[in-house]
Amino acid sequence: MTTIAERLQAVRTRIIAASNNIGRNADSVMLLAVSKAQPEKALREAFTAGQQAFGENYLQEALEKQVALSDLDIEWHFIGPIQSNKTQLIAQHFDWVHGVDRLKIAERLNAARPAHMAPLQICIQVNISDEASKGGVAPEETEPLAAAISKMPNLRLRGLMTIPAPTDSVALQQKQFRMLRECRDMLIAKGYALDTLSMGMSDDYEVAITEGATIVRVGSAIFGARIKPDSEPIIV
Repeated sequence: MTTIAERLQAVRTRIIAASNNIGRNADSVMLLAVSKAQPEKALREAFTAGQQAFGENYLQEALEKQVALSDLDIEWHFIGPIQSNKTQLIAQHFDWVHGVDRLKIAERLNAARPAHMAPLQICIQVNISDEASKGGVAPEETEPLAAAISKMPNLRLRGLMTIPAPTDSVALQQKQFRMLRECRDMLIAKGYALDTLSMGMSDDYEVAITEGATIVRVGSAIFGARIKPDSEPIIV
């Protein structure tokens, strides 16, 4: 049976190859291990194999893992949809948030971030494929939200993220990732100091790298298949 360490190494090797193919330094790409619905022991195995950044979607599950793994120097990323009643705990317990797409959520995260902690690293979620079932602002609505977040002292706007429409077409994958990169570049041209493109998952992260991804969010290629919880307890 292939181990998590072996799968991690395989993903890293492919990241290096994809980067080298376009003349990029592979160190410019962060591998974020998406560990939602994975047991604590799986995260420990990945950490032992050199993985430090982990992404979680389910808040209650993530908080329990953080307690159980408090002996490890893990960088925690929240990558799921954000409900208003979860902003306080997210602000208190995570280093990064991928997926802010509403001013209200940004304001609540800023207000709840403890003063003694470093600013919360933020990526705005952009809905580049215009799917009604997905969160994210439209590309043309990104700048107003970026302007507001940039003024919040307890948040640091790092860049953009997206979850594109699933497709087997490499050309369409490239087009969607290019749209996010162009949106980021437009904001940079207007004076925003952005350095992050969070895009690409297990099935398309190599294509995302060719279009400029700086964070790829990989789960099943590292941990194998997962079972999604039926629901998560509401946290008030």
